[in-house]
Amino acid sequence: MRHSIKHILAYGGLCAVILVIMGCAPRRIPPVTVQDLMEDRVTLDGILMKCDQDPSKVRNPSDCENARIAIERLASQQVDPDVEKKREAEFEKAREKLRVVQDKLRQEQEAKTKVDPYTLPVVPVSPAASTKGGATPPAQGEPGGPPLAGNAPH
Repeated sequence: MRHSIKHILAYGGLCAVILVIMGCAPRRIPPVTVQDLMEDRVTLDGILMKCDQDPSKVRNPSDCENARIAIERLASQQVDPDVEKKREAEFEKAREKLRVVQDKLRQEQEAKTKVDPYTLPVVPVSPAASTKGGATPPAQGEPGGPPLAGNAPH
């Protein structure tokens, strides 16, 4: 036997220690991409502030580079005010069209659900029979009142 039990246990323990150390080590945080910084202005401002004040506080040196690139790209994306006004006017026009269509649908829906009492069918109402002494007549199914359907005397 080439390897004794002691050697096998020592190698197993060494592997276990290495695995524990690798598992406990903090994971490397990937650098923030330029696109992420362009979308999240708060993070961009925070990274730029750290880079300007104390570059050693930045978790990854490439973050400063990416932040500066993102600022340059954002600056080059400035929109012409005339184009922006035209877009806003088109948006307002489309929104007004949508509002008109929705108002029309709402009015049609209200017209369908509205009840007009003058167009309802007329149902004759029989006057209540007057009784002596102002007492109310017995209700249907009560003793002395009219019998219920199916309960008529045989």
